[in-house]
Amino acid sequence: MSADIALHFDRVRTKGSHDDLRLRIGSYQHRCDSYYFTLDDSPLVPGSLGLRLWRLLEQWSSQVASLRDEGGTVYLPYDFSDQCTAWLRVSSSDGQTAEVQAGWSLIEGWGIYPSDYRSTAPAVTDFDPIDGAQVACSLIDLAACIDANRTTLEATGP
Repeated sequence: MSADIALHFDRVRTKGSHDDLRLRIGSYQHRCDSYYFTLDDSPLVPGSLGLRLWRLLEQWSSQVASLRDEGGTVYLPYDFSDQCTAWLRVSSSDGQTAEVQAGWSLIEGWGIYPSDYRSTAPAVTDFDPIDGAQVACSLIDLAACIDANRTTLEATGP
């Protein structure tokens, strides 16, 4: 994602499906797996892992765009594990600025399709924020950041 915002989601390895993804937000870093992306058999799933990650961030973009003008809160998943999931909570009180906070939910990753998580996102009622894992920015900058990262992830291929 853009260097202007201290928020990045990227692949750190292109081989294997464990510890191959990384989220950086502020000074916090979290390694996670692409494993659940490879299990996703939804009809919305494109072929390669790069395209599957692109699809995830396409959904992020759509949800962030929904906050423009009116504000609100959306949840963007980035880590799918057996017994929990990790999410970015994006809150905007004015439809212009955003607070982005990383945290956990006890929603199990095996019950969500990464390619179509939006029906699950409203069920994140137990969000547990991670201390120090947050940034503030404009919604326009956040959208540009996500779009730039989406293009980069698509290019990572299989």
